[in-house]
Amino acid sequence: MNLKILLPFKVFAEKSGVSRIVSETRAGSFGLLPHRRDGVAALVPGILIYETAADGEVFVAVDGGVLVKTGADVRVSVRRAMGGGTLAQLRQAVEQEFLALDEHEQNVRSVLAKLETGFLRRFATFQHD
Repeated sequence: MNLKILLPFKVFAEKSGVSRIVSETRAGSFGLLPHRRDGVAALVPGILIYETAADGEVFVAVDGGVLVKTGADVRVSVRRAMGGGTLAQLRQAVEQEFLALDEHEQNVRSVLAKLETGFLRRFATFQHD
């Protein structure tokens, strides 16, 4: 299989000769072999594993995204990705960086929701006057 891991502004990794891919979805682990049917899967933050004859088993920490398999091509589009290190190091990186950023994003969304609510209240009182 040909694997391409895409980030919003660049290609993170491009590998050919991939013999298997394992990723995480809301329903659990999702495995792909070369002759599996085409499909799409929504990914959650976790570890994506792929294997090649040259590199062996490779671990990549990924943020939420989408995996699409069409023929021999597999495209993984995620917000953030991090490679290298051991499985334990990547798991720790996911917990520290990705989940901390998600908490920050939730705080920003909360502030934006309060601003929007205030704007709508003022706009509503303006229309009644």
